Amino acid sequence: MNWLRSHKRSAWICAFTVLVPVLLYLNGLFALWGVQRGYQSEIDDLIPRIARQQGLIGYENQLRDASTLADQELVSLVYPASGDRATASAALQTNVRQILSDAGLTVRNSQVLPAREKDNFDHIAIRLTVNGDLAALDGALSGIARFRPLLLVESLEIKSVRPARKDDKSQIITATLQLLSLRALL
Repeated sequence: MNWLRSHKRSAWICAFTVLVPVLLYLNGLFALWGVQRGYQSEIDDLIPRIARQQGLIGYENQLRDASTLADQELVSLVYPASGDRATASAALQTNVRQILSDAGLTVRNSQVLPAREKDNFDHIAIRLTVNGDLAALDGALSGIARFRPLLLVESLEIKSVRPARKDDKSQIITATLQLLSLRALL
């Protein structure tokens, strides 16, 4: 103790000489610990992903069969990508006009709307205005529901038209339909 009091400057130099390497050692130790924690968190993030991949490998055949079945189902629901957009639009318009005519409706107007691309599909829409009785419209909607590739009714507006004679009990309507079908892009 006597030496510390008489050589304060030397004591401080010795203390800093010992303290600096200790601080550098602790700094390096904490840096390595931080790196180890970072790697451990990455490993912890990978473990669930690896488990999911192993689960997928276990069900690979079932997933492949389901994918094949979905592809086959898709073929029956949309126009194929092999045909062009204009051909699919024209075919859709012709087929829908035929369905409506077969049901007993008179097609007054039909228009192919501009196609929209969305989610790997072309959305092909047509707008039709038809006249006829309500039973014919019901039959036409049933025919549209059975049609393949799938047809979706985007909008339907029905207006009643007054009968030509007062004693006529049939209900004549004018309907405006907007129908949508899909064409695969891939």
